[in-house]
Amino acid sequence: MTLEKVKYKKFILPLLVGLIIWFASPVKPDSVSMAAWHMFAIFVATIIGCITQPLPIAGVALVGFVLTVLLNIVPMDTAVTGFGNKTVWLIVMAYCLSRGFVKTGLGRRIALLFVRLFGKRTLGLAYSLVGVDLILSPATPSNTARAGGIVYPILESLAKTFGSDPKDGTERKMGSFLTFVEFHGNIITSGMFMTAMAPNLLAVSLAKAAHVNITWMSWFLAGLVPGIISLLVVPFLIYKMYPPEIKDSPNAKSWAEGELSDMGPMSIAEKIMTGVFVGALLLWILSSFIGIDAATVAFLAVAVLVVCGVLSVSDILHETGAWSTLIWFSILIFMANELTELGFIPWLSKALGGSLNGMNWGIVLAILLVFYFYSHYLFASGTAHVSAMYAALLGVAIAAGVPPMLAATLLAMCGALYSSTSHYASGPATLLFETGYVKQADWWRMNAILGVFYIVVWFGIGALWTKVLGFW
Repeated sequence: MTLEKVKYKKFILPLLVGLIIWFASPVKPDSVSMAAWHMFAIFVATIIGCITQPLPIAGVALVGFVLTVLLNIVPMDTAVTGFGNKTVWLIVMAYCLSRGFVKTGLGRRIALLFVRLFGKRTLGLAYSLVGVDLILSPATPSNTARAGGIVYPILESLAKTFGSDPKDGTERKMGSFLTFVEFHGNIITSGMFMTAMAPNLLAVSLAKAAHVNITWMSWFLAGLVPGIISLLVVPFLIYKMYPPEIKDSPNAKSWAEGELSDMGPMSIAEKIMTGVFVGALLLWILSSFIGIDAATVAFLAVAVLVVCGVLSVSDILHETGAWSTLIWFSILIFMANELTELGFIPWLSKALGGSLNGMNWGIVLAILLVFYFYSHYLFASGTAHVSAMYAALLGVAIAAGVPPMLAATLLAMCGALYSSTSHYASGPATLLFETGYVKQADWWRMNAILGVFYIVVWFGIGALWTKVLGFW
């Protein structure tokens, strides 16, 4: 057997930064305990490791976890409590739920139905692909799987049907436009639903540690107006900035009909999957009113799928994304919570908040959101960025007088929106950029424009909308 590949050189930077912080303890503030300072050193090293990735993110987190316990910063009994976090298990179960869309073929059928309904023009095709993402996103916490496993295969087939392929220089016929619209559709839907991507749920857990409770319904309501505006306007903006050469697609409908014909009528498994998905969605929406936890709903949905034979226990055990997430998500939440419990985040928030003393809280919030958004150019992972900055920025906002629910929600949604910065900003960004349909210069140019649009719509109009909702 050959050894697994480990990029040992990429351990150098996180280890170096971690050691510098660790041994800089003589300059730490008196109000910060030694345990808090050492926890901070390991946390920063772990986050940098998540960026450089000498190992997959779960492996990096595991190393950080082991060091935290071995160096007696936190006892094992305390450390393992992160693995019992219900937000973590909500993600695991939602991953398993999303596997049902792929296994049954329901996700592909939904995509083809949208293409058949709206595919007469290329712009209509773009809206249909975004519509698929919108339908699937509430129960698909991996936005990469949603973009790459369900939507992109349909997109690629459509593009090649119309002779659009980057391999022969014809990508601008249709594929470039559809790819970039799907990327932004994925960003928008990720911001609209709490369960649409893993970093959202990490932010929710960190907000709860700061005594701010964001429910599935409150997130959905907050994202509803800016989300709808974005879904309607962004594809049209891209159509104007980056028009496809083929404007009409009369063959798309017949192509979709042919594919649906090959699939045949809905199977029993698809019907059960549809019923479970709709039921889970309704329970998530009503969870605040009927007193059932969102994680409980996810467990219930997966249990029904297993009992009905749609998913097998083997399917769940082989859902590697879920179990990888369980490891790194639990560890990062544990580390972030310990930084709060040991007093580091409260000290940092108070120190930074003091420098903003006297400023209007609206200006403070605007500065924090813009800083958080554009600092993502330094990150290749939404999870790493949320882990590194969310709790501290939320603490600064609250210390400066920003209404807690407003600050927590807008900062959490920023975790999806800042993916619109670079071609390495997130899993979907990397996956769709690597297809070759959109050149890097075009990617950055259009994202620079659309980033401003998101800031205005989500943090401007969105903030006013939350006023109507009573968030502040």
